[in-house]
Amino acid sequence: MSINAVKGMNDILPAESGIWQELEQTAREVFQRYGFKEIRVPVVEKTELFCRSIGETTDIVEKEMYTFQDKGGHSLTLRPEGTAPVMRAFAQHKLHASDPINKLYYFGPMFRHERPQKGRYRQFHQIGAEVIGVDDPKIDAQVLAMLVHYFQEVGIDDVALQVNSLGCPECRPEYRKQLVDFIEERLEPLCEDCRRRYKTNPLRVLDCKVPACKEAMDGAPSILDHLCAGCDTHFATVRSHLQVLELDYTVNPRMVRGLDYYTKTTFELLTDRLGAQSAVAAGGRYDGLLKQIGGPDLTGIGFAMGVERLVLLKGDADARQQSPALFIAGLGDEGAGEAFRIMSLLQRRGFFVEMDYQGRSLKAQFRRADKLGAQRVLILGENELAQGVAPLRDMSDGNQQDIPLEDVVERLAAILGESP
Repeated sequence: MSINAVKGMNDILPAESGIWQELEQTAREVFQRYGFKEIRVPVVEKTELFCRSIGETTDIVEKEMYTFQDKGGHSLTLRPEGTAPVMRAFAQHKLHASDPINKLYYFGPMFRHERPQKGRYRQFHQIGAEVIGVDDPKIDAQVLAMLVHYFQEVGIDDVALQVNSLGCPECRPEYRKQLVDFIEERLEPLCEDCRRRYKTNPLRVLDCKVPACKEAMDGAPSILDHLCAGCDTHFATVRSHLQVLELDYTVNPRMVRGLDYYTKTTFELLTDRLGAQSAVAAGGRYDGLLKQIGGPDLTGIGFAMGVERLVLLKGDADARQQSPALFIAGLGDEGAGEAFRIMSLLQRRGFFVEMDYQGRSLKAQFRRADKLGAQRVLILGENELAQGVAPLRDMSDGNQQDIPLEDVVERLAAILGESP
């Protein structure tokens, strides 16, 4: 009986890994230009961290977390998102002591027990970034500029930026009360989830994708009409900075976040190429989160993007697989031995070189070289070794040149180094 992967937890195969590496490396390059440094946190955290930060009435905590007890009886959870663990690490290691402003980014798997669908799985991967210790609206705009910049760098241009403000603990309670009153007059057509959570998490009703719920919420009061003076000024200033940076955006007053810790600025990058799962990146401010989990009272803003969705948008992963600069066809024991020696020395020089390990015919080795997409093939057999000269064939046009075997590694390195 064969053993398959757990449902919703997928293997990333060699044919796909090239595009993952490209997306991650581009993130490193772009984020570092904006002053961000990488942080790596565990995939398992104490369950309390997510209950306190995400919110006990959220779908994630109520239905989606992978939670278990360890042998010591402690409740542990596979992380369902990245911000809370990064904030826990920030507070635990007192990173603010050395610098009150921290810009951090991370990569890694997250885990949620939900119905697998295109681009959304039970083990999924995120690229995220957080800024801690800056409440100036300029940083909101800079984070958005960096996010848009990243998408441009990876060649995904057909995304739209939407922004909103969720207010703060001063102005949101009155808005929540009015929203609950509005919902109570329209309970009957709402889905079971919305009827269950509308008193504890009414903002999520605004974001429900069920058509009947969307229709029932038409005309719901807007958070933007209930912002306090501070939140209203903050959001207006963020928008003015976006205009200075010439970033296109639209205001979506119905946009909310699924996690309780968000305040003020929220945002999403949307695409129409992934069906119902249109958000490819999302985030916002979480000014009270650090204090809530026992850390210093510092502001924060950040985002996360789903790598699986980015891969779907990029497409054509096979085209990004690296091809050997050289394939060495070694014939016979002596030819194979010399091929192995030359290959190893060139690899140490930084070149991607392959050879045949099975003693196959020259014709079969050329087929292998062609399948790998090798740029050149060097032929090494008894005759070549005896004569001290080996043919080097260019696979793009079939042209050949004879390469003296004296100082062959230096000669090949010079030729391969000239390759585009």
